[in-house]
Amino acid sequence: MNSTPERSGDAATAGHGEEVLVSLSRCDLADARSVFGVLGSAFDSDRDAGDEPEATTGPRPTVWVTTVDVSEPKAAAEPVTLTAPVTVDAQGGYWAVDRLREHLTGAFAVRVVGTAAGDQEQEVRLRLENR
Repeated sequence: MNSTPERSGDAATAGHGEEVLVSLSRCDLADARSVFGVLGSAFDSDRDAGDEPEATTGPRPTVWVTTVDVSEPKAAAEPVTLTAPVTVDAQGGYWAVDRLREHLTGAFAVRVVGTAAGDQEQEVRLRLENR
C-alpha cells in the first residue's frame, strides 16, 4: 500500500511538492532583478519583499537563489524586457516546476534547454528571452 498522497489537481490540498528552488548565474544584475521580480510578484518565497539580488565581486560567478512556493500564484506575469537571454535552473516536483515554467511564459519566451529527471522531482534548465 502506498501512503504517499496523490495530486488531484489542487496543490493546496496535496500539501507537498509545491516549492521550487530557482537559481540564476552568469547574467546581468538587472536581468536577475527582473526575473526575481516576476517570481516575487506571483509567489511567496524565502526572500523578504525588498530583498533584491545585489552585485558581488570576485573571480567566481555570482549565483542568485530563491525558493518559491507555486501553490497559489498571487498575480499573472506581465512581459518584462531582459538585456540578454537568462538561464534559469529550477528544481522541484514535476507539477511545481511545470507551474513555474508556465508562469514565466507570461513574462518571457521560455525554452527548456535541459532536464534531469528523478523519481519525485526534476531539475530543468530554462532559457528566458524577450517575448
